[in-house]
This record gives sequence, structure tokens and C-alpha cells, in this order.
Amino acid sequence: MSSQLEEQIRAHHDAGRFDQALTVALEGYGREVMGFLMLRLRRDEGLAAEAFSQLGEDLWKGIESFGWRSSFRTWMYVLARNAASRQGRDRHRRDGVALSEVSELVARVRTQTLTFLRTEAKDRFAELRAELSPEEQQLLVLRVKRGLGWSEIATILDEEVADDDEEAIKRVAARYRQRFKSVKDRLRKRAAKGEEP
Repeated sequence: MSSQLEEQIRAHHDAGRFDQALTVALEGYGREVMGFLMLRLRRDEGLAAEAFSQLGEDLWKGIESFGWRSSFRTWMYVLARNAASRQGRDRHRRDGVALSEVSELVARVRTQTLTFLRTEAKDRFAELRAELSPEEQQLLVLRVKRGLGWSEIATILDEEVADDDEEAIKRVAARYRQRFKSVKDRLRKRAAKGEEP
């Protein structure tokens, strides 16, 4: 599904239909990116909603100059990470661009996702996952639920790594791969023992 979405987004982008590219991207990746923001912002719905709105604005402002050095999906996650960081530093609304159609789409995806996440968090795995640090939760979701590659994960989670520094990405990716293995082993042991969180 991801490759089809990427092709659709790129076709619209290359044809200069940026609003359509953004619509496809938000409808295709919006729920998963909102879930990422919820984890990154420690399940604070208000901050996650603000960060998602900021993400919509950042996407709109940057879509024309997006250079395809990464997948659009990875770029969305990087912008989401940056928006979450800004929300963590400053809870006040920044001046925005009037983006009525984009704003409506962002609000719809955000609302649907928050409802979905409330019901999803009730299962046993979510209880075990809740014991993990926010970064470990993000790592688990990006790798297992989203199926992202290690280079993409390194680019998304590590603010210091430049998306064009392949050696740094490889080093950081190896570090996240080791951490993921450790997290996975801990979760398996807890699940096998049937321990309560």
C-alpha cells in the first residue's frame, strides 16, 4: 500500500497538483503519523492535536520544494517529529497560514485517529507497551506497525542525523536495531511470563 500511495503522491506532485498530493498523503498516512505524535507527546491529546495541525501547515508550506531525497512518508514523520518538538517547547499557537481545505482535512484525520487510538489502547500488548519509554514505544510502532526500514527510522527519530549523510544514518540505524532487539526481547519475556504491567 505504501508504494502505491507514494506513486500517487509523486504523480500529483510532479504535475504541480500539490493540494491533491497533500490530500492523498494526509488521508493515506495521517492516522499513523497522528499515532506517532500521540506516542511522542506522551498521549497528550491536546498537544498531539496541535502538533498535527502544525504538521499540516508545514506540509503545505514545504510541499512544492520537497525534493524526494526520502519517501514522502518519511518526510511526513520528520516534519511530525519537528512539530512535536515545537509543541513540547511552546504550547502557544504560532501564527499560521489560512489553509481552510487543508485545515479541514487535518481536523478530520486527527479526530478519526484519536477515536481509533482510544479503543486500540485497551489490549494486552498496549499495556505492555505502555511500560516502555516514549522513544521505545515510537521505535516499536515505527518498525512493527508501520513496517519502516531502519534508515527511515534513524532519519525520523534522530534529530541530529542529516537525511543525506548515509554513513551517519547507517550508524544510527544500527543503534536503533540493537535497541529494538532489546525491547522485543523484554516484551517477549514479560508476555511469556504473563506478568501484569
